[in-house]
Amino acid sequence: MPGRRRSWLRVTGSVGPFGIGVAVLWLSVIVLLPLAALTVSSFDDGWSGFWDAVTAPSALDSLRITLGVSVVVAIINVVMGTLIAWVLVRDDFPGKGIVNALIDLPFALPTIVASIVLLSLYGPNSPIDIHLNATQPGLIVALAFVTLPFVVRSVQPVLIEVDKEVEQAALSLGASNWITFRRIVLPTLAPAIISGGGLAFARAIGEYGSVVLIGGNIPRETQMTSQYIQQQIEVDRPVNAAAVSVALLVISFASLLVLRLLAERTARKEEAAR
Repeated sequence: MPGRRRSWLRVTGSVGPFGIGVAVLWLSVIVLLPLAALTVSSFDDGWSGFWDAVTAPSALDSLRITLGVSVVVAIINVVMGTLIAWVLVRDDFPGKGIVNALIDLPFALPTIVASIVLLSLYGPNSPIDIHLNATQPGLIVALAFVTLPFVVRSVQPVLIEVDKEVEQAALSLGASNWITFRRIVLPTLAPAIISGGGLAFARAIGEYGSVVLIGGNIPRETQMTSQYIQQQIEVDRPVNAAAVSVALLVISFASLLVLRLLAERTARKEEAAR
């Protein structure tokens, strides 16, 4: 029995118990404690107050708009992000290094700057006569900008490691480019695509800065949940803001968990097929 207890307590790896303790402490301070405080605050008025705040018509409308727009953005990113990653890995062209660097620009650029740029480009005084201010397409464009890198950077390293000889063999046997991509390349990329799409979706539902100007914050039309939460704080309803924040957090966590499970299942099927 003592030997079994020592085996259970033994830590393997290079960092040792001290490193693991520091990592757990840091995650607790940065992530777990704030989330716990938010959750406790959301129930200051009891379960009924929490439920009333989450199911208020204006809150449900903002959640509906946020989820709908985020799903569209995730789908766009899955398609375009995979295409961009393919071009960056498989093609050579002048300025490729610059394009590759620009992919990470949304990570470095403050999102409010993106909103200002998009408003000047697609707002009432649009120089190209495209007016997306205070519209859901405007939200989609803004969110597509800030979530662009997720799918690209998820797919790119996997695509680099794909065995090209298998593709060449399929093409030599008469398979078309589309069949080769769908039957050979896509199953390998699927876990990375799903992971990147999930990250893009999770980022989109919590985004604020990039939509604060171009979106217009019109209730029941273009008001995102993050803007609704800000509005509740401004009218001195912090409990309602905390409750809706927890609901948004649960949706984000559930979507990431489901997508993670799907990606692992796809990866296991791919390994079994090999």
